[in-house]
Amino acid sequence: MIDTYIDFGKQNGLVPAIAQDWKTGEILMLAYMNREAFEETLNTGRACYYSRSRSKLWRKGEESGNFQRVREVRVDCDRDTIVLKVEQVGGAACHTGYRSCFYRKIENGGLVEDGEKVFDPKEVYKS
Repeated sequence: MIDTYIDFGKQNGLVPAIAQDWKTGEILMLAYMNREAFEETLNTGRACYYSRSRSKLWRKGEESGNFQRVREVRVDCDRDTIVLKVEQVGGAACHTGYRSCFYRKIENGGLVEDGEKVFDPKEVYKS
């Protein structure tokens, strides 16, 4: 049944998953999902991703408490990209402590931080 929604045969079994604020439309983050992460997300209503660096499931908020309650799941025309419209519980989607991972913009030839810092990662992540 899952394969009727997403084509996990492409891209080595991983598909991009964009998390977007369900009310404002703000892009919060981009991560990846494998079949298992997608199934868990559908079954629990909470965002679960696949960590490429750790080669394991990453349950958003399991350490920080900043989890994502999924309000809607959208799939692109090729069935190889997911958009999760989420309620960002805890205020921050980014592991660096910002509300959005996209807290920098290019301006006047440089990167400028203009995002909202919600927490200090040194105080949240103990490992």
